[in-house]
Amino acid sequence: MAASITSPCVGLCSTTLGDPVCRGCQRGDDEILDWFGLTGDEREARMAELDALREAVAGRFLRVVDAQCLEAQLLRYRIRFRPEQPALSRAVELLRVGRTRIQALPRYGLEPCEEAIGLDVAELHASISQALTEAAESRRAAQQKSRMDRRTS
Repeated sequence: MAASITSPCVGLCSTTLGDPVCRGCQRGDDEILDWFGLTGDEREARMAELDALREAVAGRFLRVVDAQCLEAQLLRYRIRFRPEQPALSRAVELLRVGRTRIQALPRYGLEPCEEAIGLDVAELHASISQALTEAAESRRAAQQKSRMDRRTS
């Protein structure tokens, strides 16, 4: 029996619609295609990069005030997460799935940062998603530049 391969895929791949960067997992189309050819260590490093990206972006909008409460809600609603996944990265998944049902962020161990005060949960999710897309596109451009630099040196 083959071991399962961990993937950041959330089943919402927008690259099939022509986006160069997936709005669901924030990977570039080439990174998605190459995923199963990467070594386990390379996949772990990429997962850590994506978690750091989500933490940096989500941290502008949200603060985790109770990580145990957040985890309990993720389990309650059967939202997938990895044990090593940082709480803010997990919160991004919670908002993606629950943005139309969540009424009060504190019930989920979260509170808005100054930039998000006054936004309802759907607006908060939209703001985070837009910022994640922009950050992921910058990440992809940097990866492409790095590949080009390696080829020319």
